[in-house]
Amino acid sequence: MMPLHLGPIVRWRFRVMLACSWILSIGFTCIGAEHTAPVTHAVPAAFSDMLPEFLVEPDDVYIVKNKPVTLTCRSKPATQIYFKCNGEWVHQDDHVIEHTIEPATGLPIMQVMIDITRQQVEKIFGLGDYWCQCVAWSTTGTQKSQKAYVRIAYLRKNFDEEPLGKEVALDQEVLLRCHPPEGVPVAEVEWQRNEELLDPKTDPNVFITADHHLIIKHARLADTGNYTCVAKNIVARRKSTSATVIVYVNGGWSTWSTWSACSAVCGRGSQKRSRSCTNPTPLNGGSSCEGQSFQKSACTATCPVDGSWSEWSKWSVCGADCAMWRSRECTQPTPGTGGKDCQGVDLQSLNCTSEQCPQTASGAEDMALYVGMVAVALCLTLLLIVVVLVYRRRKGSLDADVADSSILTTGFQPMGVKPTKPENSHLLTIHPDLTTTTTSYQGTLRSRHDGTGKFSMTNGPLLEPLPNGSHTLHNGKLPSDPNDFMTRLSTQNYFKTLTRDSPNTSYGTFNFLGGRLTLPNTGISLLIPPEAIPRGKIYEIYLTVQKKEDLRLPLAGGQTLLGPVVSCGPPGVMLTRSVILSMDHCSDAVPENWAVRLKKQTYEGTWEDVLVMGEELVTDPYYCQLEAETCRVFTEHLGRLALVGESLSMVAAKRLKLVLFAPAYCGTLEYSIRVYCMDDTQDVFAEVMELEKQLGGRMIDEPRVLLFKDSYHNLRLSIHDMPQSQWRSKLLASYQEIPFYHIWSGSQRSLHCTFTLERLSLSTCELTGQLCVWQVEGEGQSFSLDFNIAKDNRPLDSEFLLMDNCTPALAGPSAFQIPYLIRQKICSSLDAPCPNGADWRLLAQRLKLERHMSFFASKPSPTSVILDWWEAQHFHSGNLNQLAAVMAEIGKQEAMIFLVSDGEC
Repeated sequence: MMPLHLGPIVRWRFRVMLACSWILSIGFTCIGAEHTAPVTHAVPAAFSDMLPEFLVEPDDVYIVKNKPVTLTCRSKPATQIYFKCNGEWVHQDDHVIEHTIEPATGLPIMQVMIDITRQQVEKIFGLGDYWCQCVAWSTTGTQKSQKAYVRIAYLRKNFDEEPLGKEVALDQEVLLRCHPPEGVPVAEVEWQRNEELLDPKTDPNVFITADHHLIIKHARLADTGNYTCVAKNIVARRKSTSATVIVYVNGGWSTWSTWSACSAVCGRGSQKRSRSCTNPTPLNGGSSCEGQSFQKSACTATCPVDGSWSEWSKWSVCGADCAMWRSRECTQPTPGTGGKDCQGVDLQSLNCTSEQCPQTASGAEDMALYVGMVAVALCLTLLLIVVVLVYRRRKGSLDADVADSSILTTGFQPMGVKPTKPENSHLLTIHPDLTTTTTSYQGTLRSRHDGTGKFSMTNGPLLEPLPNGSHTLHNGKLPSDPNDFMTRLSTQNYFKTLTRDSPNTSYGTFNFLGGRLTLPNTGISLLIPPEAIPRGKIYEIYLTVQKKEDLRLPLAGGQTLLGPVVSCGPPGVMLTRSVILSMDHCSDAVPENWAVRLKKQTYEGTWEDVLVMGEELVTDPYYCQLEAETCRVFTEHLGRLALVGESLSMVAAKRLKLVLFAPAYCGTLEYSIRVYCMDDTQDVFAEVMELEKQLGGRMIDEPRVLLFKDSYHNLRLSIHDMPQSQWRSKLLASYQEIPFYHIWSGSQRSLHCTFTLERLSLSTCELTGQLCVWQVEGEGQSFSLDFNIAKDNRPLDSEFLLMDNCTPALAGPSAFQIPYLIRQKICSSLDAPCPNGADWRLLAQRLKLERHMSFFASKPSPTSVILDWWEAQHFHSGNLNQLAAVMAEIGKQEAMIFLVSDGEC
């Protein structure tokens, strides 16, 4: 057989067929042997084992109108690159190929580009997104790039929801809704006012929500205008119809002018006064003022009365100067109301005859003068002696009583005991009991016969000091006539009666041994440490919580009331040490989120800042300790106080207590659920419990706590998952909202929403579902509704109340955990500086009070202030053994005195 010899053409076609078979093996379509094979670049031998590496991969693109888009892919080392779109290979002729060499390595770089038209993408309408991917080959293998999606960009013309015009009052919140047209890519939204862009960064009063709505937090006159919602993407820009917002101002009356002069000069006439509707003037359609702009009143002008002389008096006896006198007065009538005075002289003199002139010896006159002067001198001397004797006698009696009251016995005898000195029964002395440490007097420290003369404190805006500057009974001594004294006091305008049967008021009488006032179930108390009241003085002190809605406490910006408004007094009394006022607060207790201020009401009724936490000085008359849920105020000045917080960021939050109430029994088809959203303080909770007790309601779930942030978003409440076949809601909306500022101000105490439900049959007794409470764009709480509306055997509501059964007023040692003598020993042991640090500073560290070191150090006895704080915090749960353990850690022998029995103390 002859060897087979192939010619050049045959050998070339054979190579093409081999190439086609190889391409077919990897999924390509070979376009006939007569087509020229693609050009390939040889890979250097050193890099022959490398897989292709993509330098550029195709990205997602949008086709705008009819303009085609270009996809690019670049790889090294690559012998071939082809695109695959929607699973099909793109024809080789549609590729634009460029070959380069990387200078550093000598590797071949191949770049391939293809164009995608709108028609290609529209052919696969309804089959999903159009995608392309490139595949690169090398002598070692293949690599695939990421998928690039090609979409047709568009923006519809019509908005899904356009803003609507509104008329709003000044300072009211405004919400303009906008839902942009459908588009690819999704349209961005901006707002314009009168064709000018609104930027929340430059105007903090406007806020654009995540769903493109515009919120104007406080409507201003400048916010009146035409508002347009603008949607835009890479295709087009659409504008909504303009919504006109009109900010109107309701008119308000100015103050009345003074009454004009009476129209009559003499007799009956009239006078007028006026006011104008300019405070403020109504604007933009706001309502005008209602009522009269002027008032007219009858008046009587007193007619002028001209004066007239009375008759002359009789002539006087002839005097030593040989003259006699007579006079008259301008009293018939006396001139008045501008009348003329009498004309003429009111005194006349006349010389006597020589026979009528008196003849007296000068010696007799001098003798009478001397005798009179001696008699006056003797009388003054006797009077001075009597005064000195009486003063020394009374001073000795009072000193004895005061000395007795100063004995440190840690106890009182009941004040019903008769005094040993009948002649001094008017003195309010304290008789020490040297045999016990547990006897206490709760209430007023005055004798029973003195009850009629007791005077009461005021519950007005503030108690002003008495005219003589005194609120005390010095050394317990009343004026000589107590009834007359009290009668005169009762006539003063500022001395009003304190409502002593009010559940929000406690009062008691205290001396230098101190005591405590408590408002049960409110978390409010006033600790009066020993020696805070000067020795020899007795004060009647009161403590009351005010209704916030009656005070109109001025709050600005992001300020909010964090606790109750508390009055303690009387103001102006002299204290030698700080008392401690404890009350709940509802802040999140994160100091960096708040600027906390203590405000006090002045005598004029205005409020002023007396302390800013973090900026206080040790010399300031007020000091505040803010714990997790309690605020303690140290002060020597009594008065009306309020704790106000100003949020420093939108993450600052108040604690709200959410409580559900419903009727205890229901005999009708309708059934109401009341959801209270209140500040998380005991006084507000107790008030709501008392209110629901009067309404006949019962608590249907355990109270929850919700953090309410300063984000300007309302609180939203809704009920879900009720069985539709048994219950339906009578509300028109799917949810209810409580405005943000109603909650944030803290001035409205009993905010609640009522959900009125209706059962379809009287036989339906089971109510199930979910009640959700949340702040818009925030976290919330969920209540499970599952109970029998006809009969409920669960525990009473009282288990949720901290039933505080302590006596409202405790005087003397019973008001304190630490006995008085032990307290004195601890202070004397720890006040003196110790070289090894075992003094009051170590006690403060053990009690976790290091941040208040400078405050303690500014006091004459730092240890006593620390013990006062311990007493205020641990009155109900104090454990002397724990305090003794702390003393033992410090290394003081005085720790053993805690183990001494009461009889030994």
